[in-house]
Amino acid sequence: MSSTTTNYDIVVWGATGFAGQLVAEHLTSHYPAAELSVALGGRNESKLRRLAEGLANESDREGVPIVVGDATKPASLRGIAGQTKVVCTTVGPYTTYGTPLVEACIEAGTDYCDLTGEINWVREMIDRYHDDAMAADVKIVHSCGFDSIPSDLGVKLLQSYAIEEFGDSCEFVRIYLEDGKGEVSGGTLASAAELFEAAATDPIARETVSNPYSLAPPGERCGVDTGEQRRPQRDSIRSIWTAPSPMAAVNERVIRRSNALLEYPWGREFRCTEVIPTSSGIGGAAAAGGIALGLGVGTAAMKSRLLRRGLRRFVFPEPGTGPSEAEIKSGHFLIRVIGRGTTTDGPFTVMSEIGAELDPGYGATARMLGEAGICLLRGETVSPLDGGILTPASGIGDPLGDRLRDVGFTVTAGEWQ
Repeated sequence: MSSTTTNYDIVVWGATGFAGQLVAEHLTSHYPAAELSVALGGRNESKLRRLAEGLANESDREGVPIVVGDATKPASLRGIAGQTKVVCTTVGPYTTYGTPLVEACIEAGTDYCDLTGEINWVREMIDRYHDDAMAADVKIVHSCGFDSIPSDLGVKLLQSYAIEEFGDSCEFVRIYLEDGKGEVSGGTLASAAELFEAAATDPIARETVSNPYSLAPPGERCGVDTGEQRRPQRDSIRSIWTAPSPMAAVNERVIRRSNALLEYPWGREFRCTEVIPTSSGIGGAAAAGGIALGLGVGTAAMKSRLLRRGLRRFVFPEPGTGPSEAEIKSGHFLIRVIGRGTTTDGPFTVMSEIGAELDPGYGATARMLGEAGICLLRGETVSPLDGGILTPASGIGDPLGDRLRDVGFTVTAGEWQ
């Protein structure tokens, strides 16, 4: 990608939204102006100027430039993409607003990362633009927030450790949403509603939701995994009860795509499951049952057009809103990944963990997206792919773990004790 005509290193698109502001704050406060040129992008010029003034006052920067465009006007997006080396976008629902920006970045030769969990839209981007992005050497990296960096990168780090220490990968991994406190963003809920809306009318979206391999390359959308856990189960690794994870439908598919794009270093028989752990005994079983029941009721409500629209109108927080600074800082999360493999010397079990003392959906997600953008900008990637519709693990890889450690995350890999 040529950088001779670009004005900025990173444009934060959707900077005046709640998540966008957090990404912009992280980048402008953590990186000196001499090291990183950041521009704020959006459609409301007055809001952008107010935000730019505030960020300049809080950092060492004399000023923060703005770029004005409209997600519904592709020509304006092409102009913005042509001015920067990387776009970090928080503007969703991506099904509604994301496609023209992806097109603009591929046309301009600009790398791109986002926060989407809308697997129906990711499937569309794969089918329409993967080959074009590969030909242009442009990395379009989806799902660079809590969906799906901790799970996707956690598996990649675990597998890297297993291969380095034992000479082979794990054929099975389980991702545990071990602990957490935080708010669900309005944007995340809006994206979930868009997914159910699409699945109600679009047969490709329905197939994407039902097929565990729907994000794999065309011709490879089948395999041994049967899909996400749907009821309480006794865990075979830790002898505790587990419940279904609400994020599994997204994260598991992203992980399977990573394995496919990396040319199956973990094998074609690789399996992964994401769950919520409870505890052992009757109490653990009851807790897992309660979580499963609540998730089932919520899913049923989202499948109903009438209930879904009522939830969006009267219950869900508005996209662009979020918790206070104190609530963000009081949040936390820990994702633990445990994998099992076998060598000629016998079985082995390894583990990785990614966590932070920040609200996962806001504070931590903002840093994850910002650091993904930094990795793309500086070429800090370990990947056989120069371009394409990619995942965090396949498009960036292990260096993203180093970046997250540098901004306060816990990122580890080792043997399971």
